[in-house]
Amino acid sequence: MADTIYQNVNFHFSVLFDLPEAKSVDVRFQSVTGLDSTIDTETIREGGENRFEHVIPTRRKYGPLVLKRGLLGPDSSGVTTWLKETFDEEKYRTLPTVHIYLLGETHKRILHWTINNVWPRSWKIGELNAERGEVLLETLELNYNRLIFAEKG
Repeated sequence: MADTIYQNVNFHFSVLFDLPEAKSVDVRFQSVTGLDSTIDTETIREGGENRFEHVIPTRRKYGPLVLKRGLLGPDSSGVTTWLKETFDEEKYRTLPTVHIYLLGETHKRILHWTINNVWPRSWKIGELNAERGEVLLETLELNYNRLIFAEKG
């Protein structure tokens, strides 16, 4: 009998920052986007044979990684403290790694991505609107220069 493979439907994820002051709440995000890798190409025209062009890979480009969560204060979140240092005090600190784990319905790790040399590019706070009963969201945009994908956490 052939193996049956099902798509992961009931999943959630955690984001682990390689940050000494990170707190337990810093793994929780509403959404993660930007786990992407693109290979740039260069076109080379063949000399003497004008009918052909060769497309060769040159370098990889990544991200940016975009994370969204409910707004937390610096006392509650090490990531918020890191962002405040960057944007308020202009102290730029690059994190060696950030790990993103896709978790199944039993909270076991299904997939794992590691991004390297991470620094904040943008920190946005959602609309302040008293007429809505919504959670105030913050959006973090992080730059990174390497993405590593692993099947098991």
